[in-house]
Amino acid sequence: MTRKQERARARRRYEKRQVTLARRAEDRDRLRVLGVGAGAVAVLVVVLAALGAAFASEQPAAPRTLAGCEPPPPSLGTGAELSLPDASTAEGKTYTATITTNCGDIVLTLDGTQAPQAVASFVQLAEKNYWVNAPCHRLTTEENLEVLQCGDPTGTGQGDPGYGFAVENAPADGSYPRGTVAMARTSDPEEGNGGQFFLVYGDTSLPDPDGYTVFGTVQSGLDIVDAEAAAGVADGGSSPNDGPPAAPISILRVAVTEKKA
Repeated sequence: MTRKQERARARRRYEKRQVTLARRAEDRDRLRVLGVGAGAVAVLVVVLAALGAAFASEQPAAPRTLAGCEPPPPSLGTGAELSLPDASTAEGKTYTATITTNCGDIVLTLDGTQAPQAVASFVQLAEKNYWVNAPCHRLTTEENLEVLQCGDPTGTGQGDPGYGFAVENAPADGSYPRGTVAMARTSDPEEGNGGQFFLVYGDTSLPDPDGYTVFGTVQSGLDIVDAEAAAGVADGGSSPNDGPPAAPISILRVAVTEKKA
């Protein structure tokens, strides 16, 4: 083989070697790009997951419906402008009130002898369908303060029927035994009663000097309130033991009949 042929052969080997090195360099670059891309995707996935978890943690827990309950209807969102009925319409009378809720019936006995004004008001509001689709907006689960508050068709705790009346038949010792039905009120004992009331599911002490009007007792359905209490208070209440029920409950309608002697 001549020197010229050797030089040509060496040149071909050199060129082939350069092609191979170039291809390897391209492969390395391609792998590097893919690696960066995969890492970026992985980081993005982690970031999105973290953001999703943080967002989810900031959201209040979805309301849950208890077994045996239907989902509550939307509240009507309005109060009323009614006139205070005469207390004499309920004096000396006893009534049965059936509160139909999305979780079943709660039956009350109303005492028009001890609290004629509160009972006259309750009867009128039932007859006027004031409480149609009215949420029970407040549950307390503290020791010695175990009540479910209902009766505001706006669901805010601020609604009233357009009138107020004074406290009557308040226990002197501030004790409200399990099964008591009493009026909720504002800070004004003379005009603070309206359409809101509370059902006592555990012996409760409310040592307010003006007290709260006791106007009835729960005859059946207190187990519904017990179940609401067991479910607890929803996130976002004023405290872990005071706020909207975690399991929403609403009054659908109220029917009242007078008990005959």
